[in-house]
Amino acid sequence: MTAHSDDTADATDVFVNHRELLFSVVYNMLGTVADTEDVLQEVWLAWAARARGDRIDNPRAYLTRIAVNQALARRAAVSRRREDYVGQWLPEPLVEDAPEDDGAAAAVRTESFSMAMLVVLESLTPLERAVFVLNEVFAYPHTEIADMVDRSPAAVRQLAHRARAHVQARRPRTQVDPRVCRAVTERFVAAAMGGDLEELLAVLSPDVTLWTDGGGTGPATSLRPVHGRMPVAQVFLAVAAAGLDGYRVGWRTISGDPCAVVFDGDAPLAVVVLDVAADDSVVGIYSVTNPAKLTHVTSVGPGMLGTTQAVN
Repeated sequence: MTAHSDDTADATDVFVNHRELLFSVVYNMLGTVADTEDVLQEVWLAWAARARGDRIDNPRAYLTRIAVNQALARRAAVSRRREDYVGQWLPEPLVEDAPEDDGAAAAVRTESFSMAMLVVLESLTPLERAVFVLNEVFAYPHTEIADMVDRSPAAVRQLAHRARAHVQARRPRTQVDPRVCRAVTERFVAAAMGGDLEELLAVLSPDVTLWTDGGGTGPATSLRPVHGRMPVAQVFLAVAAAGLDGYRVGWRTISGDPCAVVFDGDAPLAVVVLDVAADDSVVGIYSVTNPAKLTHVTSVGPGMLGTTQAVN
């Protein structure tokens, strides 16, 4: 093997060892899997070219800096696409279909925000979001973040403070046990699929909000968010009344939160994620039905998470 081949192999090993970290950083900044994969390809090309000629003392910091700046550059294109997007836009669900002891799945659970948090992050500026993600999820100090985004530590501290205040105002920090979330999700799904108004009203918070993302190609109940217990319940009553024969429900996990996946045969029709409050009521419902955002979701099979139940 030549020296060049050795350098390429070493560069590949370093990149692969950091890929999960880079994926989580970029996904939390962009909210889409396809854009994240495109950014990682750019990071790899930049890394391979640099690593073949120079010694990098801190590959983790160097790779993260490239990834953050590529993601910031990509963010402009993502925002332009949103301008032509039909209806509501939700982050692409990063659904775990691996066994719970799988290392990659564990990394995703611990290094990705919930769907509800990702929606809140959409209201931050790209730079605020980058600083918030790096500081809150990956615990990078302000001095290191400053080097990554070419800002002074004082400017980064100000960005971090503004982002935290913005997020806290829109999403106070509450931690609900995943087992409770699963139980509430099962209760909600049974009531929604069964068209049970009384049970829906019992599980929904008075100020619940429903977001549906069909992207103009998948089924969506509204082009705008639906607010309030009765309006949201009526949406699901209408869905149940339209007929659900042949659909199945599978259980998955998104960033540690349980979610329901509705299948039409083996094809995913919708991913439904609930935001559950401390009193076990549902304060947010996120339904993704855009087929382009469900390509990574598979039907239940051997070794997969969850069970599937028929919808009668």
